[in-house]
Amino acid sequence: MPKITYIAFDGTETTVNAKEGMSVMQTAVNNGVDGIVAECGGACSCATCHVYVDEGWFDKLPEAQAMEKEMLDFVMSPQPTSRLSCQIKVTAELDGLVVNTPESQY
Repeated sequence: MPKITYIAFDGTETTVNAKEGMSVMQTAVNNGVDGIVAECGGACSCATCHVYVDEGWFDKLPEAQAMEKEMLDFVMSPQPTSRLSCQIKVTAELDGLVVNTPESQY
């Protein structure tokens, strides 16, 4: 089972087991991870599941689709590695993925 580490803006780390096929957002919600608000439930329509993907992992993810790119225009404090966690599907290849949650979502 792949593991994902969520790092809060204050440096607190939470590592959880993730089921393949679920989103990084749903994995966070199911495990009570703070900083993933997920107001739209994963419909890619609110950007409250914004994360900063660790630079070592960013290029291993599929490219963001047009809808996600549009929603990223509305996030606070975007960075080059910004993604919406609802659009990242967990695969075996993502075992060890590290994402940071922005302060604006606390």
